[in-house]
Amino acid sequence: MVAPSVPTGALYTILLMVHVLCAVIGFGTMVVTGVQAGRARRGPSTPGADAVRRYFRPGVNWAGRALYGVPVFGFALIAASDGAFRSGDGFVVVGLMVWLVAALLAELVVWPGERRIQVELTRRWGEADRAGALDRDCRQVSGAAVVLGVLFVVATVIMIGKP
Repeated sequence: MVAPSVPTGALYTILLMVHVLCAVIGFGTMVVTGVQAGRARRGPSTPGADAVRRYFRPGVNWAGRALYGVPVFGFALIAASDGAFRSGDGFVVVGLMVWLVAALLAELVVWPGERRIQVELTRRWGEADRAGALDRDCRQVSGAAVVLGVLFVVATVIMIGKP
C-alpha cells in the first residue's frame, strides 16, 4: 500500500501549526495546573506559596480551553488535505478517542478541582478544618494532570506515526 503524500501549501501548514499549538497550550496548561496543585498541598507557609496563590487566582483557565481547538483544527486539516487524509483513517479515529478522554478528564476532574482550589486558596488556605478537602482536590487535579500528560504523548505519537 502506498502512503498518501503529505499535503503542502500555506493553508494546510497554518492549520497544522494552529492544531499543534492548541494541543501544546491546552494539554500543557493542564499539566502545569497539576504541578501547581501539587505545590499547593505543601501549604501557605512554604517557599513559592505566593506564586501558587497567583496561579490559582479566581477565573477561568482559558488557556486550558485551547484543548477544544484540537479537533476543530484537526477536521479543518482533513478538509484541507485534498483527500490525503479522511475522518475514517485509523490515526484520526484513535486521536479523537484520546482527545475525548482528555476532554472528559478536563471537564470532570481538572477544571472543577481547579475552581475548588481557587476558592480554598483565595479564602481559607491554611485553615485546618479545610485542609482535607484541599488536599483531596490537589491530589485529584495532580493525578489527572499526569494522565493528561500521558495522553498528550500518546496523541503526539499517533499523529506523527499515522498507523
